[in-house]
Amino acid sequence: MTAFSPINSFESIQARLAEGRIPRYGPWLMLIARSAFILIAQGLTFLLFLHLNVPNAAVVIRNWWPVYGTLVDLGCLGLMFWLTRREGIRLLDLVSLVKNKLKTEVPLGLGLFIIIFPVAIFGGGSLAQLIVYGKIGPEFPENTFTHTLPLLALLYIRILWWPIWSATEEMTYNGYALPRLIAMTKSRWLSVAIVAFFFALQHSFLMLAGWQFGFYTFLTFLPLSVAMLVAYLRIRRLPPLIVAHWLMDLSNVLFLYQVG
Repeated sequence: MTAFSPINSFESIQARLAEGRIPRYGPWLMLIARSAFILIAQGLTFLLFLHLNVPNAAVVIRNWWPVYGTLVDLGCLGLMFWLTRREGIRLLDLVSLVKNKLKTEVPLGLGLFIIIFPVAIFGGGSLAQLIVYGKIGPEFPENTFTHTLPLLALLYIRILWWPIWSATEEMTYNGYALPRLIAMTKSRWLSVAIVAFFFALQHSFLMLAGWQFGFYTFLTFLPLSVAMLVAYLRIRRLPPLIVAHWLMDLSNVLFLYQVG
């Protein structure tokens, strides 16, 4: 019994890979899936806004990504359900939830949040501003940091969106893609670099506000993505990463969104 859960361990994954039960396109499909689903869901929402004659729809839509983001999660969960069934395992085996370990995993997740989040986001964000804009505190595009939503939409993202989004992200990149890519490439650090790239890249598509802001967002989230992946390799358990991610996304909706 080694890395990750017994079912999701390196040895188990390598055995299933050798048996042909893991398609080699599987990790790559999941790495691009979230970005693709974000663009599809965003496009459908934009068309809906145009149909409803929403003024300045291209800017207003930047407020709504957590609402239509659940469509992204459903798409990713559906793909992972299909891929894990091909392996002969369950979707929840990617999480490997063990009740008697929660008393240590929840505090560990809190610790990861306290250590990783401020350094990766604020440190990475400041460095990204300097690289992209040449200064700290540039003028960002409208509706990219402060957001307003109707009350029901705000309640939805504060109650339902973040638990689903955070868990699905961790299952996609850490639970599924990373260990299988390691089994295929035989290199942990190459796999971390590849997965971190796509982990950070998806954030660039959440609010289409020009290439500068997209590049800034990518650079901001790249250190956080690397930190989360390395933490997973270190602790070899997904629940603490989900707890830490929950706290990050909950902070986002509590402080950056308001009724409007």
